[in-house]
Amino acid sequence: MSPRHAIVATLAGLLALANGPLVAQGYPGTPAAYLHLMDSNGDGRVSEEEYVAYMSRGFHQLDTNGDGVLENRELPGGRGGPVTLHSWQDNLRRQFHRLDRNHDGYLDARELAAPPG
Repeated sequence: MSPRHAIVATLAGLLALANGPLVAQGYPGTPAAYLHLMDSNGDGRVSEEEYVAYMSRGFHQLDTNGDGVLENRELPGGRGGPVTLHSWQDNLRRQFHRLDRNHDGYLDARELAAPPG
């Protein structure tokens, strides 16, 4: 596995772990309800900026010392190299564009529910 693929795989796992507790805490389980949480301006769709802002919450929850870098002690399982907020958000942007199947620059509930391509 290339270093880039390893970083992407690590970040994807971290996203799942960091956002998984949100569902367990009673957050909406339907795509429409999830879209509503992410849609900060209420226009019925999620922009890249809204997606990155919402999904970055997981990073901030894990970054216990608030330095903008996830060190191995802050990572689930305590393993892996440091992950910066910048690299985390770059990965989120790539995810957004994979989810944006119609390439209109926004995600609707159907696109949010689809597995990344």
